[in-house]
Amino acid sequence: MAKVYRRVRAREGKPDLVTYEARWREPDGRQRKRSFKKKSDADRYLTSIESSLLTGGYVDPSRSRVTVGSYSEQWMAGRTRLKPKTLVSYRSLLDNRVLPRWADVRLDRITYEDVAAWVSDMASTASPSTTRQAYHLLTSMLDEAVKGRRLPSNPASGVELPRLPRVHKRYLSHEQVGRLTEECGDEGVVVLMLAYTGIRWGELAAIRVDRVAPGARRVHIAEAMSEVNGRAVFGPPKTHADRWVAVPRFLQERIGALMASKSPNDLLFTSPRGEVLRVHGFRRRSFDRAATAVGLSGLVPHELRHTAASLAIASGANVKAVQSMLGHASAAMTLDRYSHLFDDALDAVADRLDEARQRTVVPPSCPQDVVVPLAR
Repeated sequence: MAKVYRRVRAREGKPDLVTYEARWREPDGRQRKRSFKKKSDADRYLTSIESSLLTGGYVDPSRSRVTVGSYSEQWMAGRTRLKPKTLVSYRSLLDNRVLPRWADVRLDRITYEDVAAWVSDMASTASPSTTRQAYHLLTSMLDEAVKGRRLPSNPASGVELPRLPRVHKRYLSHEQVGRLTEECGDEGVVVLMLAYTGIRWGELAAIRVDRVAPGARRVHIAEAMSEVNGRAVFGPPKTHADRWVAVPRFLQERIGALMASKSPNDLLFTSPRGEVLRVHGFRRRSFDRAATAVGLSGLVPHELRHTAASLAIASGANVKAVQSMLGHASAAMTLDRYSHLFDDALDAVADRLDEARQRTVVPPSCPQDVVVPLAR
């Protein structure tokens, strides 16, 4: 039973210090206690403990006294399923943004107000993207602390974050893609593959010959390449789900030519020297120059992924088809990014519905005049 006890410390036979000790038992039967100078504080604390025990929200106070610095190492050690590139990014955020402020702060001493002030200070020197990433990293750690019964709730939850600047997406036409392809010369097939399949750069760089279906009609996206500290690392695609993408007929012959002199496990797309195809090298060799030459200065290869979505939607592809092509985790994500393109296609949909109706619905015949004789 939870109860507050009065404790008196005597010195030389006389009362010297009076404290009030709150005692309670945890769900596993272990007894816990905490001392206070005032009985009212002990009563208030014990009431909160009893309430949390009844509602199932009880946390062991001793487990929340660990510092963020110590807990972060334990948390990072548990991220075994993350890609190496993501782990490097997390470590950088921890060392440069999170730990300089929170390393020596105990979990139970973190307050909403302090987190909000930290976010505000960081936003004054860091980009909105970096600020949001650092905040989400801290929040993720505290969410796990809640799950592990170290905290009753996440004190960082709900802090207002700086808005990300709106990025203007460029969508190329078929003609622009064709001109860009020609300007890239021998590496033009890379432009076509990105612009007409919508795969990510890392997915393209990881395609192996034996993942191309007979006739090059489809390609199995089962792996992705990422660069970690200058080293090419191969792992699962971004959503950890493989998929097949369709290849337009005009691309099949080019892909077949690439496959002709390669072994089944060889990479399909490589640098001119036969090495892993890296985006920076591709841009330096041909892409940036080609983009400038066709009036698309500043274009980056990732914008060809947006182009693929645009061209697919313009050709009549529905949300689920575009989601599957791009490898999005959900159709909601596809709509969130490209809903305006579907809106632009509404007129074309209405026109096709009109054409279909005209072909299938027989117009009603005009009623004949009925002659009614007049009575004499």
